[in-house]
Amino acid sequence: MVKMRLMRMGATKRPFYRVVVADSRSPRDGRFIENIGQYRPMEDPSIVQIDEDRALYWLSQGAQPTAQVTNLLKIQGIWERYESGRQAGSKEAAGSAAPSGGSGGPEEESS
Repeated sequence: MVKMRLMRMGATKRPFYRVVVADSRSPRDGRFIENIGQYRPMEDPSIVQIDEDRALYWLSQGAQPTAQVTNLLKIQGIWERYESGRQAGSKEAAGSAAPSGGSGGPEEESS
């Protein structure tokens, strides 16, 4: 399973975090697939920078964000955009699945 999570970096007692997409079996600070942003909680105010296009791409591919990353996505407004896209997509799929009339089987023309 692919997860979006924080990777701790920085000096002792001066952390900053990278928002990364990684396999769930990889260690917290280990191998990752892609770096999509950063979170600097020690700055005043805290700095949150996430690449919106890449975050939406990975969410659409099924990446599961951790609770903290979900909060950061909400702060950036990315989570609402993702949710609205999912709801619009599900309404579209439900509309296209409706029968278009007819018998539902293959149509044969009689001559």
